[in-house]
Amino acid sequence: MALTATSTATITTLLVSLLFLPKFYSFELIIDYDYSSISKSDVDLLEFPLNLEFLEAEFFLHGSLGYGLDKFAPNLTKGGPSPIGAKRAKLDPFTQDIIKQFAFQEVGHLRAIQKTVKGFPRPLLDLSAASFAKVVDRAFGRPLAPPFDPYASGLNFLLASYLIPYVGLTGYVGANSKLQAPASKRLVAGLLAVESGQDAIIRALLYERATVKVPPYGITVAEFTDRFSELRNKLGHAGFKDEGLVVPLVEGAEGKIIGNVLAGNRNSIAFERSPEEVLRIVYGGGNEHKPGGFYPKGAKGRIARSHLHSMPTA
Repeated sequence: MALTATSTATITTLLVSLLFLPKFYSFELIIDYDYSSISKSDVDLLEFPLNLEFLEAEFFLHGSLGYGLDKFAPNLTKGGPSPIGAKRAKLDPFTQDIIKQFAFQEVGHLRAIQKTVKGFPRPLLDLSAASFAKVVDRAFGRPLAPPFDPYASGLNFLLASYLIPYVGLTGYVGANSKLQAPASKRLVAGLLAVESGQDAIIRALLYERATVKVPPYGITVAEFTDRFSELRNKLGHAGFKDEGLVVPLVEGAEGKIIGNVLAGNRNSIAFERSPEEVLRIVYGGGNEHKPGGFYPKGAKGRIARSHLHSMPTA
């Protein structure tokens, strides 16, 4: 059947529209990413995660490469002090490759947030073996001998890594519902997706070795993760929001499995934490008003500093 002049014109219009659709779509993306109207509350919630992103970037960079932001991306530090005690870990090639990927991803996270909000200089971070040993000792309720060293092996580094991204991702889940601007929510959703992926990879690698005993302690990987999760629940003072790699059957997905490669509530939805809960955990003492742990001088940003300036008098 021959095409009429009208149908030919219609087809031509559609083809032209399809040809230029990517350009139209790109323009819409640019408009959506205009952050000029972000509210003050959004700024606070977007700046707060920088504390965790700095921690992850420095730990993963040093662990895989032997150096951190001061060498790799000094502009992102904004002149903040170098971390204490961070060093290259004794990683097997496979683990090193994964941790290096994580490190570069964290640099991207810092850049993305700092392009959106003003941010702040890198806080002082204590990433020494002694700092991690204190966390591990507290988790087990006794000093381990020898003290736990995250840099001593690939397995130790993965166990130490179990302590970090998960706290950040629960913070992102908690922040998302409080954000107002679509651009803010999009940024946090993107950050959350990668942080969740990192945590899933760490958990999967550890789950594969769940029954392996960590030398020289004779304690299984599964028990390490269970103790770490119990400690975070205790420090957070906000109920049950953390699970190890192996759980009682009733706590597994649909109450039908003890394997727990991904943590979630009874509906397998990610747990959320407030900034205050995050601070209680990373300070290591269960008190958002008292710096310590990985942040000997406290975290930065308006939210974190407001708690340091409102110390309870009791």
